[in-house]
Amino acid sequence: MKFKKTLLYTIPATLIFSAQATYAVCPLCVVAIGAGLGLSEYLGIDDTISALWIGALLWGMTDWTIQWFKRKKWLIAWSWGRDLLIFLFYYGLTIWSLWDKGYIGHPFHQLWGIDKLLLGIAIGTITLIVSDESYKVMKKNNHNHAYFPFQKVIMPVVALAILSIVFYFITAS
Repeated sequence: MKFKKTLLYTIPATLIFSAQATYAVCPLCVVAIGAGLGLSEYLGIDDTISALWIGALLWGMTDWTIQWFKRKKWLIAWSWGRDLLIFLFYYGLTIWSLWDKGYIGHPFHQLWGIDKLLLGIAIGTITLIVSDESYKVMKKNNHNHAYFPFQKVIMPVVALAILSIVFYFITAS
């Protein structure tokens, strides 16, 4: 009985304290993105703006999964194909689901001749990738330290918020 109790406490503690650092998009960013998406839908904000956050969330999940596979050293020899399949899986399922429900493809649901959801997803994805890469460069230039606390979280969220405001004014007219 005492042995089981010892295992019950030591195994989770060992797992928690032996966690390794990862260079993927941080979990706090993805939570903030998900919260922004839920809030925009609740407030009735244009689909282009919601899709910005969807694209960022999709890239965050894609990056997390790729990093997880790298840590596990699974399919290393075929990593380019593995990473492409992960990308296609997340984006394909999401876009197919939106298309199947009629959200994507409506002729009056376009901005600049492109479907609002597809446009927003693409721009949101690019924004998260650029902000993450910018953070890595800035951190490297600062002796491997962030310039301010939570910089890795704040940079993508602020970039997405600014783009949300820009698209609000574009789509409000």
